Amino acid sequence: MRPPPEVIDAVGQQLGDLRAEPVPLGGGITNHNWRARFGDTEVVLRVAGRQTDLLGIDRETERAATEAAAALGISPAVMAFLPRYDCLVTRFVEGEPVGEQELRDAPCLETVARELRAFHDRAPALQTPFAVDRLAHEYLDVAAGHGARAPDGAHEAAALADRIAAALAGPEHAPVPCHDDLLRANFIRSPDRVWIVDWEYAGMGDRYFDLGNLSINNGFSPDDDERLLRAYWDEPVTAARMGALRVMRAMSDVREALWGVVQGAISDLDFDYAGYADEHFTRLRASTADPDFERWLADAASP
Repeated sequence: MRPPPEVIDAVGQQLGDLRAEPVPLGGGITNHNWRARFGDTEVVLRVAGRQTDLLGIDRETERAATEAAAALGISPAVMAFLPRYDCLVTRFVEGEPVGEQELRDAPCLETVARELRAFHDRAPALQTPFAVDRLAHEYLDVAAGHGARAPDGAHEAAALADRIAAALAGPEHAPVPCHDDLLRANFIRSPDRVWIVDWEYAGMGDRYFDLGNLSINNGFSPDDDERLLRAYWDEPVTAARMGALRVMRAMSDVREALWGVVQGAISDLDFDYAGYADEHFTRLRASTADPDFERWLADAASP
């Protein structure tokens, strides 16, 4: 599959003529991505999948978040933005996805923690909110509106999101700019640094969602979470902070599971979204069955 010719023409007008055939990049399950060279610039060209606005994605917010992250030195630069074609073009950086074990170990974990803290505290406010309790109910409505049956546990997952959101209050849970999709594939290891890429779900949300999302998507243990929190805050870990991170792991799977339900109803990409949703519903049930889950929730709600 090749990028649409009108997209190639529009990018070429900004960056120079296309110099080589675009090469598809694998791994994405929301958009179509290619590596390409326009003029003297190697880029990643991304064209949004069908109806991604129904997933809570705002492409102007994605651009703003990517530019903010680039200004902080934690993401490649935006080279072009074509809202007419739902297309974002970023500079290509050589590298590989960070290894699973590397992401849990120092110094990589400490670097990622500092990068996230910098974005949370220093990036400009974004125009799009990101609140999983609200998003969960929107996802259920969208799926129903497209004729999809809510699988077992879907409404219970949305109710759990309401419960977790109600428990988290105070200054550390005030909305800040967040990434909201910290899969391992979104960390690129270059020879001299780690980049955080793919900011399409960025929005104003709870910083602990990013921390919990990072944790559960990358197999962190409670000991890993403690090291993450210590590196993020540069302070000893409190029970309230640990509780917030651990319950946000469950919140992450609420979003992922219901996201899979919606994508199964609207996406034109060849991917097993039903299986994806089931995987995350299963992991969510395991998280809430943990004997420590209620304690973590109580700790997170403590002042």
